[in-house]
Amino acid sequence: MSDHTPAPSDPPPAPRESAVNRVVAAIEAQIFSGALKDGQSLPAERSIVETMGVSRPVAREAIKILGGKGLLEVRPRHRPIVRKPDAQTVMGVLGGLVGHLTGQAGGIRQIFDIRIFVEAGLVRQAATGADKADIARLRQALEDNHASIADSLEFYETDKRFHGVLYSIPGNPIFPAIHQGFCDWLDVRWRRMPRLPARNRQNYEAHAAIVDAILDRDPDRAEQALRDHLNAAWAQVRDTFDDL
Repeated sequence: MSDHTPAPSDPPPAPRESAVNRVVAAIEAQIFSGALKDGQSLPAERSIVETMGVSRPVAREAIKILGGKGLLEVRPRHRPIVRKPDAQTVMGVLGGLVGHLTGQAGGIRQIFDIRIFVEAGLVRQAATGADKADIARLRQALEDNHASIADSLEFYETDKRFHGVLYSIPGNPIFPAIHQGFCDWLDVRWRRMPRLPARNRQNYEAHAAIVDAILDRDPDRAEQALRDHLNAAWAQVRDTFDDL
């Protein structure tokens, strides 16, 4: 047997993919545990190579993957910066992937269906659990929406803020991040919609019906009002674009 032939008990060399995953998992664990803090520079590449027993290409690939996950801010000629993720970070990474759906046949409808599903649950929760502060924010958002009927660009902004209140009521930071995701994914199309005061008024009245049902603590009526509103909104979109 030659000196270069491994003994039968020697483990086979780890494939590169496994080594990359091991480095990614190790650095992720340090970020989530706080051993690597938000805003801190990642240890030098040479340090990663030495402490984890991997090659430089493996370390670089792991850093690239962590950057794609939003856990590192990677810039040319600079040490990567640790970014402990929050809901906005997660949605930002997801947004780049989901956003590709808007360019595919049926993609916008798929995103919109998810929005209806989420908001139907949110209005039910609001009807049963909104407190005085939540109600006050809903009333103010509705008033702002009404005041902007004649100004279509401002109406669009108040429309987003009205729906944003629904996402904030549960007190879960993931929901506002989801709302921002929907706004980002759909914004390009929505801004190209023809907007007329008459249509703005219809949308305002739909918002008012949702608020009335929430004030009456009627989750079934609130959900139906929400579904009627968003289905009508989709009909407006469908009639505007021929590539959906």
